[in-house]
Amino acid sequence: MAEWHSTVTPAALARLLGSTRLPEPAGHRPAYRTLADQVRTLVSAGRLPVGARLPAERELALALAVSRTTVATAYETLRGEGYLHSRRGAGSWTALPEGAPPPSDAMHPVPPDEQGRVLDLGVAALPAPQPFLGEAAARAVEQLPAYAAGHGCYPTGLPVLQEAVARRFTARGLPTTPDQILITTGAMSALHLLQRTLLGRGDRVAVESPSYAHTLQALRLNGSRLVPVPHAWPGGPDRLPLWDLPEWRRVLRGAAPKAAYVIPDFHNPTGALIDEEQRRELLAAARAAGTVVLADETTAELGWGIEDESLLPRPTAALDRAAQVVTVGSASKLLWGGLRIGWVRAAPALVRQLATDRVYTDLGTPVLDQLIAAVMLGEQLADVRAHQLRQLRATAAALTAGLRERLPHWRFAEPSGGLSLWLATDGVSGAALARAGERGSVRIAAGTRFGADGAFENFLRIPLTVPAAAVPDAVERLAAVAALAEAGDRWSAADGRQPLAV
Repeated sequence: MAEWHSTVTPAALARLLGSTRLPEPAGHRPAYRTLADQVRTLVSAGRLPVGARLPAERELALALAVSRTTVATAYETLRGEGYLHSRRGAGSWTALPEGAPPPSDAMHPVPPDEQGRVLDLGVAALPAPQPFLGEAAARAVEQLPAYAAGHGCYPTGLPVLQEAVARRFTARGLPTTPDQILITTGAMSALHLLQRTLLGRGDRVAVESPSYAHTLQALRLNGSRLVPVPHAWPGGPDRLPLWDLPEWRRVLRGAAPKAAYVIPDFHNPTGALIDEEQRRELLAAARAAGTVVLADETTAELGWGIEDESLLPRPTAALDRAAQVVTVGSASKLLWGGLRIGWVRAAPALVRQLATDRVYTDLGTPVLDQLIAAVMLGEQLADVRAHQLRQLRATAAALTAGLRERLPHWRFAEPSGGLSLWLATDGVSGAALARAGERGSVRIAAGTRFGADGAFENFLRIPLTVPAAAVPDAVERLAAVAALAEAGDRWSAADGRQPLAV
């Protein structure tokens, strides 16, 4: 299959350039330098995909009402910096300089014996809600003997948990029956199973840019070819992004991806919440292209800033029954990551196919974990959600206030839910900040982990899962790390440790 490259029209590039803010220059900046700086910023921020073909010099000059010399000199500057490659007869396309941080590499958790010394700001996961987890575990142990007489393998999941998950979908506005639910060993297991069943090696998958680091890497390892679709940022980093629907329609029509992976509810890492109108438009475009939509709802229950939950969008699959929408969910973000419980909501035929394919590598999810999750997603759900959202709300308030006071030049939008803040670091390398954090006993997830192509160098993801009481220390450590990185301090990272992005 021939590779597909995004082509940016002169009008589209002019629109993106018009929305790009640059620092005020110390003196006069030549027009070609301004243009080169703007394109570099767009590539670094992931708003222009790496590998996108740019307009010819004459066409862009006409669209921008500047001389062709200005565009030619800007392109030559970008080529010299490594942000543009050109070949006679083939045009020019965006790139990242050699030596730029890779989009993802091995990610390791902080070892247990270091957790008291190292502050881990790479993990976006809440501690278990107590006393609810303990009470649910006690109930599950009481119920366990009723299951112990059998083989203990349930490829589609325990019926009691399938029913609990189906009830929750129905309560959120998507009528669901238990035969539409497959219980998996965590959300990543669900995604791996879907990749194996729905995707072949070399198939294209459209992904948001930025997106969830682990899924991007899992798709790469599966042999999928990622087609990044940048978010639209009409208000810059100070406002939450939207889906760029014209770009989505163009990618779906031009690349014909086999699947599209999206996180519409409190997006990881940006925190964006996509409204129903945008969801419908994307689903219509996906249906026309024959593209399966994989909707990741692992953070959908975490609307800590939503006062009236009746105003929340319905699950994406509720908005267009004819579209091929497969939903992935998880108990890990709402309940506890130590409960390895995830699920797929799909048509019954696909659930049966997934269960059949599953038995060759995974005969089922642990029964005891499923029983615990069934209690917590059933009778305990309201109390558990209130407990977890209260913690997230307190941490979000403390963290946003602390960052604005200690690092006022870093820019971010405050989301209404989810587990993280997405910070623009005012030109400071996220990779340099992560390396500085290693030296200063704080783990940081650099923005490049969340790009399909190594973009987002000047971004960080900071979790909202640090206890509110620990936020002042976390902010002080970040400020110290920022000072080191901004001073251009250099050190060896020979131990190879990298921050975790969960």
